[in-house]
Amino acid sequence: MNEENNMYLSDQAMGALMMALQKSLMEQSDIVPVLKAFKFRLSEGGLMVMNPPTVKLDDSSQEDY
Repeated sequence: MNEENNMYLSDQAMGALMMALQKSLMEQSDIVPVLKAFKFRLSEGGLMVMNPPTVKLDDSSQEDY
């Protein structure tokens, strides 16, 4: 196999993957549509995700101290 054709996830792409997993777990939703929607770009550091998921926290879930 030709090593020149191999691609790897950048740290940013790995973070995007972990955010997708976290979002899926928090919302109890399917992760597949999020992963299928990822748009990748090759950079010197590896594959980058151009549209990483965002996780929104509900302010009402925070406790007052």
